Amino acid sequence: MTDRIDHAREQAGPAVILLHSSVAGAGQWRRTKAALGDRFHCIAPDLYGYGASPGWCGPGRQTLDDQVALIEAALPMEGSFSIVGHSFGGTVAMQLAARHPDRIDRLVLIEPNPFPLLAEAGRDAAFGEAKSLRAHIARAGIDGDWARAAEVFADYWTGLGSWAAMPSTRRDAFARALRPNLHEWDAVMEDATPLVRWRAKLPHKTTVISAQDTVRSIREIVALMEEACPHWQFIRLPEGGHMAPLTRPDAVNGRLAEILGAPRS
Repeated sequence: MTDRIDHAREQAGPAVILLHSSVAGAGQWRRTKAALGDRFHCIAPDLYGYGASPGWCGPGRQTLDDQVALIEAALPMEGSFSIVGHSFGGTVAMQLAARHPDRIDRLVLIEPNPFPLLAEAGRDAAFGEAKSLRAHIARAGIDGDWARAAEVFADYWTGLGSWAAMPSTRRDAFARALRPNLHEWDAVMEDATPLVRWRAKLPHKTTVISAQDTVRSIREIVALMEEACPHWQFIRLPEGGHMAPLTRPDAVNGRLAEILGAPRS
């Protein structure tokens, strides 16, 4: 893979790969790196279309493996590492961990979004929410109305009225940052890995963090994971919503410090 990848490093301690959510970019982890940086070597790459990382221009639809191949340029040359991924970054983190099973210390998934697990389990209403949101983004990709798509996206993930409450400058930046999400939907929705396969491929030391007040699709994904993978650790925050790493950074970063700093035995 020869594409340039933009990432921020903090050189200290065990390596931790931080994979951001859609729209946010690697800057999402600024406070996390400040909280962990004296104990961990934090590596926060930008996924396709964020920061100085290239936009997606592949010959076909984007896949999780495409994102993983980009991230691999930022991995430590040798030794083990942990991965923390949020939302779309959480689903990419699952694929990255599956590709490097012998190198993973811990995997932390914050509200991951492998939506096809909902379809697999017959959770049609929850899966329908994801399909509807994808359709809005796809429509924006055709007609260029990114502001309308951003309104639907923001109100779904952070609550009705979130878009209206944003300052106009923030709205403009949000709409621009949403554009890579058009291809991220392809990567997530067209991955057919069943939950039983994820259970076999992902490390025993996997933790899933979610908020009690998150959206239905994520609640049901986490419930499916908890039923199928009882050996994983599941942590529920009392509040914070889907964007808890940004809305409740102290709570999330405190949990991350505990999980990542636990003995490896």
